[in-house]
Amino acid sequence: MMILNFLYWLVPSVMVFCGMWVFCSKRKHLLNTLLSLEFVMLGVFFVLACGLSCQGYESFFLLFFLGMVACEGALGLSILVSVVRTHGNDYFNSFNSLQC
Repeated sequence: MMILNFLYWLVPSVMVFCGMWVFCSKRKHLLNTLLSLEFVMLGVFFVLACGLSCQGYESFFLLFFLGMVACEGALGLSILVSVVRTHGNDYFNSFNSLQC
């Protein structure tokens, strides 16, 4: 039982760490950074789910958190579509901050 409880906290923590590592190290494509942010949010969701279930609280906050993550994902994808339409690709090196 103790090992299972340890794995409930280890796996989401590793997910958050790996997502942050990919977000910080792989900055070639905008889509890759958006996917790593979604992976981090999935890990944070698992941490919240484990924490709330261990303490016996209701999980209404998890539904609110999932709604916010879905809105963040939709906003990121709409920005990605806008960038691809204006610049032709999603490479970070091709972006010019001086353009309007």
